[in-house]
Amino acid sequence: MHVPDTPPVIEIRDLHKSYGALEVLKGIGMTAPRGHVTSLIGSSGSGKSTLLRCCNLLEDSQSGEILFEGEPIVWKGTGHARQPADRKQVLRIRTNLSMVFQQFNLWAHMTILQNVMEAPVTVLGRDRAEVETCAREYLDKVGIGDKADAWPAQLSGGQQQRAAIARALCMEPRALLFDEPTSALDPELEQEVVRVIKALAEEGRTMLLVTHDMRLAADVSDHVLFLHQGLIEEEGPPEAVFGNPRTDRLRQFLSATQAA
Repeated sequence: MHVPDTPPVIEIRDLHKSYGALEVLKGIGMTAPRGHVTSLIGSSGSGKSTLLRCCNLLEDSQSGEILFEGEPIVWKGTGHARQPADRKQVLRIRTNLSMVFQQFNLWAHMTILQNVMEAPVTVLGRDRAEVETCAREYLDKVGIGDKADAWPAQLSGGQQQRAAIARALCMEPRALLFDEPTSALDPELEQEVVRVIKALAEEGRTMLLVTHDMRLAADVSDHVLFLHQGLIEEEGPPEAVFGNPRTDRLRQFLSATQAA
């Protein structure tokens, strides 16, 4: 759970993001405290994935602040010309925020073990033998230790996503960022990945989770944000957001997801 008196792993203040004339984020503020699971829910186009990508500096925002463990991102330029000023800062922060995407993004020409080992060895410069031990432990943890020498094409979608989670864990990040990690999977394969995410939540890992799976969000989250048209419409603990929604928009969204 949350460690008191430590800055949040991620803090966003009044963030604005546009694609040309289309404003996608209209002044978002949020925190991802250490040891907490924060879930982002909302309709397609509400800004959830864009917000996640801004946290990881995969997208540049036009105004507002992003802080990593209390350290503000240094910017240069303004508006659409704004970008991070310090590439070393970006790399350091990005290596501490491991992202798991909707599509698994495994390298087809590498075995599962090689996929998991690649970034810690090449980006962090860690000892290869030490990384291999770590990688095998994480593959065991996500339940595919027996697939270490297989190629991605030989694995099911659920197994590939679990390999992607092991790859993220092997970076030993401060936080895991999940962007719709189960939406490309069939329902039975989805459950394999959900079990892994729940186990990570129980360990007290810091996670930021964009998901369409309301049951997963309700089960694992400490805090839920409901985004609507680029703003946080409602937020709170899962029992309040799911059990006693205050706004019509959230009630409509939840009833639509239950009907789907």
